[in-house]
Amino acid sequence: MSDIRKEFIPKSAMVIVAHPDDIEFGCAGTAAKWAKHGARVVYVLVTSGNGGTHDPQYTRETIARLREQEQQAAADLCGVAAVEFLHYNDGEVMPSLDLRKDLVRVIRKHTPEVVIAMDPTRMYGGNGYINHPDHRAVAVATMDAVAPVASMPLMYPELGAAHKVREVWIQWTDDPDTWVDISETEDLKVEALRQHKSQVGDDVVSMVRGWDREAGKGLAPAETYKVIYLEKREEPKGEAALTSEVAHKAAEAQAAPPVAAVAEPA
Repeated sequence: MSDIRKEFIPKSAMVIVAHPDDIEFGCAGTAAKWAKHGARVVYVLVTSGNGGTHDPQYTRETIARLREQEQQAAADLCGVAAVEFLHYNDGEVMPSLDLRKDLVRVIRKHTPEVVIAMDPTRMYGGNGYINHPDHRAVAVATMDAVAPVASMPLMYPELGAAHKVREVWIQWTDDPDTWVDISETEDLKVEALRQHKSQVGDDVVSMVRGWDREAGKGLAPAETYKVIYLEKREEPKGEAALTSEVAHKAAEAQAAPPVAAVAEPA
């Protein structure tokens, strides 16, 4: 386990995704770790997963209510401060001006230092997976909301004061440059994933554990990101901070970088 005193922990963070369970498949270990060590973490779900079932007992309304409950339970386990549902239709999301404006609204409301986002460049993974169109649409809208619109005071002044996000961390990327050791929150991540009972079973939970072990090259479970620095970090005071991310980078320089695995959350 890494020394938390030498790691980057933001004061606040926001995770923006398309569906309930996207976070638990990806960055819940990081979110839980940051929350555990004092960050105020907010989840933003563009849809409530109201198309995410093949079970005929559900309607769009009833599956949405269930999946919101599952997502809230998962967030509570990880110490998340707030969950925002934007109630777009599952399977019909577009990177529209309306969505961009809604994301600017929540960014200005919660003023995150860091936003964890989906990858706007990812069309497919390997030779067996095409990325969900909602993932791609939400990723593009998130990038457009963060840079530059949320930080521009003349854009949507009715949505509150302009706010500049300092860093964007892109999850589910084939080109990571940052590794976060989630040893202390791996079990929390797994239990959060298990809250999505309408979507996942033990086989999926085991698969996600395997992804995190593979990402950490067997040394520690890890989550991987491409980080975009929109504002330079303040230099650490006292002893230079060697973060676990940098340590992982040094180790990975001597080996092929891992590919962040992605599966299709329903």
